[in-house]
Amino acid sequence: MNFKTLTLAGLAAALFAGPVLAHHSFAMFDHDVLLEYEATVVEMEWINPHSWLHANIVGENGEEVQWSFEGGSVAQLVRAGWTRDVVAEGDKITIGFYPITDGSRGGQLLTVLLANGRMMRQGGGVVSDPPVD
Repeated sequence: MNFKTLTLAGLAAALFAGPVLAHHSFAMFDHDVLLEYEATVVEMEWINPHSWLHANIVGENGEEVQWSFEGGSVAQLVRAGWTRDVVAEGDKITIGFYPITDGSRGGQLLTVLLANGRMMRQGGGVVSDPPVD
């Protein structure tokens, strides 16, 4: 190989490695603890690289407190059956998540049980419809 080819290959490898280094891990979430709370949707942010679901959860003192849940990318949600109208402001849901290790109000979004009984998974899972009577 000549020097020019080697240099171009090295530059290409460095350029493609940049986005990989920029991505954060999910180590901030406690994967040994799975929580599930009833919540009211405040907002669903359909943004990349990760979507966000903001919801109010009733705290121990009886007051609603806003929590934020990090989900997969928009493409992951769409592949899992989500659409922009699956959840809307004011919807009552049950959210399953891994909490943030430092105790902050939030976590890694795993599941959303809708009021109609439909279970949504944040990525890679099977969407289940409500049981038929």
